[in-house]
Amino acid sequence: MLQKFNPKNKDLKVYVNGELLHRDHAKISVFDSVVQGGDAVWEGLRVYEGKILCLDEHLDRLMNSAHILDFKSIPDRSSIIDAVVQTLEANDMRDGVHIRLTLTRGEKITSGMDPRLNQAGCGLIVLAEWKPPVYPESIKLITSSIRRNNPMFLDSRIHHNNLLNNILAKIEANYAHADAGLMLDKDGFVAEANGVNVFLIKHGVVRTPYADACLPGITRGTILKLCKDNNIPCEEARIAVSEFYTADFVFTTGTMGELTKVAEIDGRAIKSAKGTDLFNTINAHFSAFTEKNGHSF
Repeated sequence: MLQKFNPKNKDLKVYVNGELLHRDHAKISVFDSVVQGGDAVWEGLRVYEGKILCLDEHLDRLMNSAHILDFKSIPDRSSIIDAVVQTLEANDMRDGVHIRLTLTRGEKITSGMDPRLNQAGCGLIVLAEWKPPVYPESIKLITSSIRRNNPMFLDSRIHHNNLLNNILAKIEANYAHADAGLMLDKDGFVAEANGVNVFLIKHGVVRTPYADACLPGITRGTILKLCKDNNIPCEEARIAVSEFYTADFVFTTGTMGELTKVAEIDGRAIKSAKGTDLFNTINAHFSAFTEKNGHSF
């Protein structure tokens, strides 16, 4: 599952604070808040055949996260969209593209934690790469000892750049020769994997953990809506790891990897024969959704 360098990305042009720069020269200041404290918010976008999928939903989350963190002088939506489109056009990108959109609190006048030191407005970075879905056909998970944040500490609804707890879970998974770490909430129920949301299918019902201690992912929300629109029983619930072990099918969702089958959790094989047809139906609905929806540019 480890990504490799794509030669097509050798001469990317990256948007940094109003300039389009070759990837080798796309730099930010050492005084920028994303360097000083991971103080930034971000979104992952995917481009399908000249359309940016769920752009409005991603920008809503970006703006909400920035507002919660009290960013000042946030660029307006049209400016951000223009920067994204400029980047795609500069790289002649129309399909098979993933975009990392980052909004930082901006540069500080001197090193320090206090946001009042940020007096220049936000910084904006648009990194678009040739990158198809990065997950293999199926993945293996292990339950991580690292708990997912919840609103008692840092609300996971804020899509921030300070991802150290997720990274620690991924390190555990790497050492266990698994693809991702399954993260639990403070009470021991499943929250999400370190980089994706998780779903199970049992007796024809699609279930996913409440978004209390996980990011309410855009793809996650799309799947819930597609299920409801197509009369597929679905629900959010508190779900124990044991229920994932005995599910008819388990899959993950995310912009980076779309929908991915989970073959194994903590060494327990997921006996997916009963849920495969329903998963294939959901995946087909999602594929149709990506073809018909998106922000054209």
